[in-house]
Amino acid sequence: MQEIDFQAEILPLKDKLFRVAFRITLLREEAEDIVQETLIRAWKQRAELAGKSSIEAFCVTIARNLALDAREKKDAQHVELNEAHNRASSASTPYDQLVEKDRLDMLRHFVSQLPQKQRDVFHLRDVEGKSYQEIASTLQLTEEQVKVYLFRARQKLRQQFIKTEGYGL
Repeated sequence: MQEIDFQAEILPLKDKLFRVAFRITLLREEAEDIVQETLIRAWKQRAELAGKSSIEAFCVTIARNLALDAREKKDAQHVELNEAHNRASSASTPYDQLVEKDRLDMLRHFVSQLPQKQRDVFHLRDVEGKSYQEIASTLQLTEEQVKVYLFRARQKLRQQFIKTEGYGL
């Protein structure tokens, strides 16, 4: 792999790598350091990258593993949805906006309670919009496992919302 290929294929991934790292660590500086370390590792392994089927999956896996290691060191317990995905409120009244904000906060809370694999699969599929194959490659799972984890995550979130809406917190 030549430097021009590195610039064309790896450097455009830095925003995606940042989102993955930030989602896990919840610290901007830590996520930036992880992206930098990921790019360094990709540069050092650029000769082997030519043989990889998905360079993006390879880089995202490195960033994810580095972020998980960093989070374990700091014992962070909460994972939030990426702020970039907070859409402008379409609610017309302040009450509707408040209800929408409360539901988003509940979703964040419920997602943070999911097991790590389900949380990762849910984020990659429903927030990042990845395909089952890309998720499987990134998380080193089979497509069937990805589908099962996603189904269980969605089912758990749905049950939590029904329970909360029916009985309150």
